[in-house]
Amino acid sequence: MWLCSVRSWGQIKPSWWGQREPSGPPGPVSAPLKGQQFAATVDAATRGRVLIPVPFNPDTGWGTKPRHHIRGTVNGMGVRGVVEPAGDGFGFTLGPAWLGGCGVAVGDTVTVTIEPEGPQRDDLADDVAAALEAHPQAGAFFDSLAHVYRRAYLRWIDATKRRPDQRLQRIAEMIQLLEAGAQGTPAPLTITAMR
Repeated sequence: MWLCSVRSWGQIKPSWWGQREPSGPPGPVSAPLKGQQFAATVDAATRGRVLIPVPFNPDTGWGTKPRHHIRGTVNGMGVRGVVEPAGDGFGFTLGPAWLGGCGVAVGDTVTVTIEPEGPQRDDLADDVAAALEAHPQAGAFFDSLAHVYRRAYLRWIDATKRRPDQRLQRIAEMIQLLEAGAQGTPAPLTITAMR
């Protein structure tokens, strides 16, 4: 669970939010940027879950993706989820395990703070970003991956710092793997003892 502090006018600022300061009271936003804070009314979802509606189109501010992996808080409690189309807008669901003991129920108005999770296209090295841009299918699949898989690809490429000649090879291999729909990097080679 993330630690949070409450601002004088009731706005919550999570500890992982860095040096960003709130720009105003919570409410609907019209032009989303990196992180957003808003108030939302909790709706019912299937199988004991609840839906947190998102009052903006994440494709507009965060780039077009099939899924938007996010992190943030709902009434000060840490959440991770996926913003997807929901009805005529967008939203993310919270399951029964998260709901247990948090005091959030259908019909409640909650304060929500969310931002994209993990490395985004703007955060990538120029050579990696150019390769993903040149191969739209691989780029779209990379964007749809959870942050864990995106970071694994980037760490695998960055592990070539002592051998820069391998970097281009790994970027090319990453593109091939992404186009084939592989979530992770190739398994490392293991050396077996010879008898």
